[in-house]
Amino acid sequence: MYRLLSAVTARAATTGGCAWDCGRRAVHQRAGLPPLGPGWVGGLGLGLGLALGVKLAGGLRGASPAPPAAAPDPEAPPQAELLQAQEQPLAPWSPQTLAPPHARHFARAIDSSRDLLHRIKDEVGAPGIVVGVSVDGKEVWSEGLGYADVENRVPCKPETVMRIASISKSLTMVAIAKLWEAGKLDLDIPVQHYVPEFPEKEYEGEKVSVTTRLLISHLSGIRHYEKDIKKVKEEKAYKALKMMKGMMESDQEKESKEKGGKSNEKNDFAKAKIEQDNETKGRNSKPCKKKNDFEQGELYLKEKFENSIESLRLFKNDPLFFKPGSQFLYSTFGYTLLAAIVERASGYKYLDYMQKIFHDLDMLTTVQEENEPVIYNRARFYVYNKKKRLVNTPYVDNSYKWAGGGFLSTVGDLLKFGNAMLYGYQVGLFKNSNENLLPGYLKPETMLMIWTPVPNTEMSWDKEGKYAMAWGVVEKKQTYGSCRKQRHYASHTGGAVGASSVLLVLPEELDAEALNNKVPPRGIVVSIICNMQSVGLNSTALKIALEFDKDRSDVP
Repeated sequence: MYRLLSAVTARAATTGGCAWDCGRRAVHQRAGLPPLGPGWVGGLGLGLGLALGVKLAGGLRGASPAPPAAAPDPEAPPQAELLQAQEQPLAPWSPQTLAPPHARHFARAIDSSRDLLHRIKDEVGAPGIVVGVSVDGKEVWSEGLGYADVENRVPCKPETVMRIASISKSLTMVAIAKLWEAGKLDLDIPVQHYVPEFPEKEYEGEKVSVTTRLLISHLSGIRHYEKDIKKVKEEKAYKALKMMKGMMESDQEKESKEKGGKSNEKNDFAKAKIEQDNETKGRNSKPCKKKNDFEQGELYLKEKFENSIESLRLFKNDPLFFKPGSQFLYSTFGYTLLAAIVERASGYKYLDYMQKIFHDLDMLTTVQEENEPVIYNRARFYVYNKKKRLVNTPYVDNSYKWAGGGFLSTVGDLLKFGNAMLYGYQVGLFKNSNENLLPGYLKPETMLMIWTPVPNTEMSWDKEGKYAMAWGVVEKKQTYGSCRKQRHYASHTGGAVGASSVLLVLPEELDAEALNNKVPPRGIVVSIICNMQSVGLNSTALKIALEFDKDRSDVP
């Protein structure tokens, strides 16, 4: 009998100690208390074991039933609450949470990406940041860092809703593409065919046409937030001159290398002296610096616009800054005009038509930003004032630019959107090997058109790329053997009052074998949203995508 009791007591001490240790440590971690030392575990486990042993001994000896439990001591520690806290699940995707089986293959990529995000967050002083990553259509990681609401200490989480800013343009492109596929919208006729309220335009006395296609790729000549045409033209000319100078210097270096001659030291010194003098003179000869977007009054509009047609009055009578088709000029107002075109071509209000698209894409948390509705998990937005103190951003009404920068979303919804676009882009390649595949939301030829770089455009967040149709696209390129290999990817960034964002799609480089054994979408999608403005996130998203791409080859 005593041997049995000893065995039971030892077993209870071991299991009881382990269970209480895990639970107590988890509660301590979430409460932010100091870590518990190892000494307390054995004592607690032994106590539990002895208590269980005595109870069993009493039962075996036929002892009388235990007396009723005494009334609880109001000053005793709340053990029941402690056990309940132990049973509660940890915050989703927190470091203590076990990832789903398909995500555990990416533990290394997750750790390195989390570290990178912490560095970016600390560097810019962002209150909160949320990231989501999917591999081949499956979400493998989503996590929030920092605070969605600093004042109330509400942490960021995967469900946090933030402004996605100009990623809204990519969403609007889907509406335009669906109408084009249905034959309801011609991309190459003057916009007045659909929106006669927008006046016909002239440039330098010549009548010109603004088309839907030109609006999509920011080639229409319609202004952005800067109203001073002189400042915009000077800046464009300065950038062009700087680029031309860089190309000429690069050509000269190549020519010198090909000749194999060494420049003598006198020539090198003279060249350096001339460049230094030019730089000194040029400091005061640069064009008058135009204000950045966050210094423009129109970005902080508080006026409520009932529809897209009404929003046109902000810019419809302004002159074109360039001849349509000749130069790239990023313009959110161009997308306000596109929203009006969507309304007329579809017969629906723009927001109603977009909500139908969000429903089809299963983007259930993506909505237009309005102040009145209660939107669960909506973050607050922040900026640093002149004294470098964190403050709330002023109230803004984005109804004038729903199409170009007025939606709210989560990283999960953006991943769904990115994968829907990637599926449509790739499904045509797989059709011959798998006839049972469902069609993409957009046709393969449509996605190919959308992700094809457009001449005369720029991609401000990656100089290697060009703007396409509501996406920036970098094409595959490798100049030298065993050197840098540029991957093909598509992305769009966003910057709004108190918010920054990026959605990046890195397609897999498919070969014949992949087409036979796999199904789309194939590739990495990364979405990042942040409640701080002016945070460049594209290079971070690309680094994260490449980290996950390294690990995906090891996935069985």
